[in-house]
Amino acid sequence: MRVLVVEDETDLADAVARGLRREGYAVDVAYDGDDALDKAAVNAYDVVCLDLNLPGTDGIEVVRQLRTAGDARPVPRVLMLTARDRPVDRVTGLDEGADDYLVKPFDFDELKARVRALLRRDAGRSGALLRVGDLDLDTARHQALRGGRALPLTPKEFALLRYFMSRPGQVLSQEDLLEHVWDEHADPFTNTVRVTVMTLRRKLADAGDDQPIETVVGRGYRLREGS
Repeated sequence: MRVLVVEDETDLADAVARGLRREGYAVDVAYDGDDALDKAAVNAYDVVCLDLNLPGTDGIEVVRQLRTAGDARPVPRVLMLTARDRPVDRVTGLDEGADDYLVKPFDFDELKARVRALLRRDAGRSGALLRVGDLDLDTARHQALRGGRALPLTPKEFALLRYFMSRPGQVLSQEDLLEHVWDEHADPFTNTVRVTVMTLRRKLADAGDDQPIETVVGRGYRLREGS
């Protein structure tokens, strides 16, 4: 899943980004509202962690523009981060289109939990556990199982499997995977997606009797719903 962290306090922004990357998310960072809108115009984000007080275009205006962009890409979930803790500030942010609100200073474990909750809304799931066939993925504990056997996945393989399991039965192109599982520094002209899918499929096959991720020729890959 791909996350944009928008925060003008560079140390905080970088710390949040590092922590989310350790959880397997693809994370980009913007230090002001204008840069955030520029990045959102060219990248498909699943969640935006957005500071309310920003130089230039402020957080409220960023939310408004994200909600009214008018292009074909899905609108990201927005977690607003701010030191303003008055009810009127929370109400304003939520009314303008934020999906959740977290007051600074915050505990990073709570931030992670709120990001997971926002991602589950789009996946139509509840709880931290994703289950597709004999695959179980615990997003809170960062564990993946097949048939009860632990899968020794790298962080990127875990993130890739999480994306597949949030969209079972859907055909996902290499472009889809690159946009949602890798960050802006990924080179689209490399074989990074194909290679990571290949290693993930090998580990899944080693842990079971069949291959749950199938290749759809000319279109991409699909996790079988009854895997």
